Amino acid sequence: MDSTGTEPGTGTGAEKDKAAADLTKATPAAAAPDIQSHDTFVIKKKLSLTAGEYVVSVARPDGSEGEPVAYAREKRLSLRGQVTVYTDASRKSVLAAFKGRDHEVGYMYDVRDASGQPFGSFYEDAGASFLRRTWQVRQPGTVKLTGRERSRVAAFVRFVWEFVPYLEYVPFIWPYRFKYTESGKPLMTVTKKLGLHTRYVLEILAPDIDRRLAIAHTLALDALEVD
Repeated sequence: MDSTGTEPGTGTGAEKDKAAADLTKATPAAAAPDIQSHDTFVIKKKLSLTAGEYVVSVARPDGSEGEPVAYAREKRLSLRGQVTVYTDASRKSVLAAFKGRDHEVGYMYDVRDASGQPFGSFYEDAGASFLRRTWQVRQPGTVKLTGRERSRVAAFVRFVWEFVPYLEYVPFIWPYRFKYTESGKPLMTVTKKLGLHTRYVLEILAPDIDRRLAIAHTLALDALEVD
C-alpha cells in the first residue's frame, strides 16, 4: 500500500493522481475546544417557556463572552435535576450529563461523561444550607470542594424569598457568589451577575479540577433553583 492508501498495482495512473489530489485538498475536522486549558467561563441562560437553554463560553480578559464551548438544555417537565451538556449547538455530541438520585444526604447528583461513566458528583448540604446555601462537590481522587454563599445578606434575602407564597416557584434574581474551598484554600468561585439575562461567571483556580464537573455544577445552581 502506498502513501495515498491505494494498493499497488490497482487503478490507473490518472486514478492514483486524483486520489493523491483529494488527500491533499482534504482538511481535518475541527477539533472540540480544549476546555481543560481554560480557567474562566461565562454561562448565559436563554429565555424559554418550555426549557432552560444555556450557552457556556470561554471568558475574554475583559470578562465578556468569547468562544462557545458547551450548550445545555433543561426540560421543565423532565425528571428532577436531569441536564445534558453538549459540545455544540446541534446537541449531537455529549460533553457531560447529571441526574439526581435519592441518597442519605437528600439528593445526590452524579456527573457522567458521554459513555455514561461517572467522574464526579455534588449535593446540597441541607444542614449547613439553613443559614447559607452550601454544596459539596466531589471529584474522586482529586478534590473535595465545599461551596458556600459568601454574602450573609444575599443568603438572608434568599431565605425570606423561599418562604413568601408563590415566590418559591420563581427563580431567585438577586446576584450572589459562591466560594469553593478545600481545607480552607479557595479553588473555585461562581458568581451570578445582575442583569436582564441570567448570567454566571465560573472561575477555577486549580488546574486539576475537571472543567466538565465545574460547568455541570454551575448549571445545577440555576436549574435546581426552584426545585
